[in-house]
Formats: sequence, structure tokens, C-alpha cells
Amino acid sequence: MGLLHIYCGDGKGKTTASLGLALRMAGAGMRVAFVQFMKGGETAELASLARLPEITVMRCERDYGFYGTLTEDEKRELANCHNDLLARAFSGNFDAVILDEFNIAYKYRLLDCENAVRMIADNRERCEIVLTGRDPDEKLLDMADYISEIKCVRHPYKKGIQARKGIEF
Repeated sequence: MGLLHIYCGDGKGKTTASLGLALRMAGAGMRVAFVQFMKGGETAELASLARLPEITVMRCERDYGFYGTLTEDEKRELANCHNDLLARAFSGNFDAVILDEFNIAYKYRLLDCENAVRMIADNRERCEIVLTGRDPDEKLLDMADYISEIKCVRHPYKKGIQARKGIEF
């Protein structure tokens, strides 16, 4: 039996929480699809995940950058990539499907939202599903079994400290 988790909020740690669950499941011999939406650059967690055969990382080959900088053509390309990632993740034999930054891709319609909700609903009983990112849609919140909201109380970015390798990426 699988359940639906949502890690949301404006605080740091949504992806980190999902990675913790992936690590725990891999340690129990379970297979995890870790799907990254909206992220294309190199991050330190990718090096760690590459060492764990139980975890399959899926992401777009190209780094598209931030939503506000995308052209209409790039938005279509990115949506096509995201739809392909969803199809691959849910057609695989995984005990968990983690959809990192899914909520942002959904909010900006950078995927087929109706199909995504249908895939989540159709697969939630066979595997754990985790959605991360700010501002989850009400429809998804209503479906969720777990909702963890991570609140930003203080962040060094507000002091001008940029993202640091191994800490934020």
C-alpha cells in the first residue's frame, strides 16, 4: 500500500526531506525513482544518488533555468520533458516515486496537469508518491496522506549569503 506525501512551504529542506525518505527506502532494499522537475544543473546530491543502485534519478538533459526567463518554446520543451519523466517514472517498477519540485511545474502548467493528477491517483496504492515544492494545488492537498509544511524562519540568503555547494545544492 502506498501513500501520498507532500513536502511544501517556503523553507529550506523539501528536497532534503524527500532524499531522506529515498535513502531510508534504499536501505530497506526498495527501489526509488527520484524525478527532478525544474532542475537541470549539477547538484551534490546527484553524486551521492549515483552510488545507490536502488535509486534511479530522472531529469531533463538540459538546464532550462528559472521560469521567468523561459521563452514560450522553452516552456513547451520543458513541459514535454516533464510529461516524459512522469510517464517513465510511473511505468517503472518502483516502490516510491519522488517528484521533486513537482508543485512548481504543476503551478506553472509545465506539464499536463490533468494527466499528472490521474497518474498520481492511479499509482498511489502501488507505491509511495512524494511531491515537493512550494504552493501545492488544493486538489493535490486534498489527495495527500501526509502534508509537511516547511516554514522559513530565517535564511542566510536574506543577509546576502549565496547558495553554497553541499548545503543548498
